[in-house]
Amino acid sequence: MASPLQALARERGITYFLISFTDLFGVARAKLVPAAAIDEMVPTGAGFAGFAAWLDMTPADPDLFAKPDVNSLIQLPWKPEVAWMAADLWMNDEPVAQAPRNVLKAALARAGDLGYQLVTGVECEFFLLQPDGAAVSDANDCQAKPCYDQHALMRRFDLITAICDGMQQLGWEPYQNDHEDANGQFEMNWKCADALTTADRHVFFKYMARSMAELHGLRATFMPKPFSHLTGNGCHLHLSLWDRDRQRNLFHDLKGELGLSSLAYTFLAGVMQSAPAICAFTNPTINSYRRLHAPMTTSGATWSPRTISYAGNNRTHMIRIPDAGRFELRLPDGAAHPYLMPAAVLSAGLNGVRNNLDPGPRRDSNLAGTVLTAGDLPSLPESLPDSLRALDSSAVLKEALGASLTESYIKLKLHEWNRFTREVTAWEREHTLDC
Repeated sequence: MASPLQALARERGITYFLISFTDLFGVARAKLVPAAAIDEMVPTGAGFAGFAAWLDMTPADPDLFAKPDVNSLIQLPWKPEVAWMAADLWMNDEPVAQAPRNVLKAALARAGDLGYQLVTGVECEFFLLQPDGAAVSDANDCQAKPCYDQHALMRRFDLITAICDGMQQLGWEPYQNDHEDANGQFEMNWKCADALTTADRHVFFKYMARSMAELHGLRATFMPKPFSHLTGNGCHLHLSLWDRDRQRNLFHDLKGELGLSSLAYTFLAGVMQSAPAICAFTNPTINSYRRLHAPMTTSGATWSPRTISYAGNNRTHMIRIPDAGRFELRLPDGAAHPYLMPAAVLSAGLNGVRNNLDPGPRRDSNLAGTVLTAGDLPSLPESLPDSLRALDSSAVLKEALGASLTESYIKLKLHEWNRFTREVTAWEREHTLDC
C-alpha cells in the first residue's frame, strides 16, 4: 500500500521531490529524490556531508540527514512534476544545533511556551539583470525616479505575472507587485503567516524568482547593493505577536499610542537594544553595509536606515509603525537569512518583554540625508565585522540562539571577511598604484 506522500505524488503528477535545507550562509542545498523512493527519506532523511555546505563541520564528521517537513511541501508552479520540501537537519539521531531552521523552530517553541505565536511577512526586493549580471535587463528602464514606473513594470509583465500566478496557485495570497526605487528593481508582496511558514516561503520565493527569471533569459538577484548609484535591495520584516491559537493580536491596542500595546513597545525596545547584533543575520554579507550606509542614490533616497530609532509612518528610521497592531523592521536586506533573521528578532523582542524595556521617545524627524554627529541617535554597524563583534558580545542572542549556532556563524563569517580583505580591488589599483 502506498504511503500518503506517494499517493499525493500520483494524484498530482509529482515524479521527483527536492529535499532542501538552508545553510548558515542562507544557501539552499538539496537532493533530488524520485517519488518511488520518498518513503525512505521521510523518516530517516536524505544524507549529506555537512562540510560540503556552509556549516561548521569537517570531512571527519558523520553523515548529516535532512528530514523533510511534509507540511512544507510546495509543488513547483513552473515545473509541477517536482515538489519542494524544507528539511530539518539531524546528526547522530539528534537535531543539529547550528542548523538555521532548527534554531528558528526552537525559538518559536520557547515563545509558544510563553503563550505567544510570531506572525511575520517579508517584502522581497530584487533586480532583474542581463544574464551576465553586468547591467539591468531593460535598457529603457533609465528614469532618475523609476519607482512605480508603469511602463517598466508592464515590460516585465510576463515574468512578474508568472511569479505572481505561481504564488496564487500555492495559496500565498499575493496582493501587489511593483517596480521599485531602482532601475530594474521589483518587489512582490504576499500575505503574512506564522513565522516558520513565512521563512519557508521566503526561501522558496527566492528560488522561484531566480528560476523563472532564467526561463525568461534574465537573472534575478537579491544582492543588497549590486550598483553603487542605485537603491539597494531591502527585505523589510513586518511582525506581530499573537496568542498561541492566533485568535488575538497581542500587539494591537487601539487605546495605545499608534495602536500598539504596551507589550508591543517592550518587544520593540528589545529589538532596538539588540539591533547591532541582529544585523549579523539581517545584513549578513560584506555588501550589506554598502546599502546601510550608502550616500544618496540617483533617485534621491536610499530607503535604508542608518540609526537605531523608531518612528510612526516614517520610512527614514529603522522601525516604522505604519498602522495599528504591527511594526516594520526596515533593517533587513535581500541577503537576510530567512530563518536566523526571525529567530534573532523574536529572541531580542522577548528579552524586551521579559525585562519590560522602554524604547524611549518616538522620533518623527526626517533622517534622509541627515549628517549625524556625536550625541545623536546611535548608529548601526558600519561593516560585517562590527555586527559580528556585536553578536559575540550579545548575551541575549548567544543564550537564545545557542553557542553552537553563534560560534559557528561568527567563525565562518569572519573567515569570509578575511578572504575578502586578502583581495586587491580594481579601485585600489586605480587610486593607489602611483602613491
